[in-house]
Amino acid sequence: MEAIQSWVSEHKLTSIGAMWASAIGASLAYSTRSRTQLKPSLRLIHARMHAQALTLAVLSGAAAYHYYEKSCSKQDNVADA
Repeated sequence: MEAIQSWVSEHKLTSIGAMWASAIGASLAYSTRSRTQLKPSLRLIHARMHAQALTLAVLSGAAAYHYYEKSCSKQDNVADA
């Protein structure tokens, strides 16, 4: 688990891009399987919107994690001094 956390910490944008691409694929697969009467262009638009919402959630989480990581490192620096 620690190896995954360190990789994600070092490759934040790659992780977010992979999450976005997998969200588009999952949304397209779900909308195709559910046999909705939507045109393919509307399916793509909905998949993009779902992926954008997930990406915003992941970016918010990454920002919170970055802030937490930065505040912990500042406290460690103050404690060491």
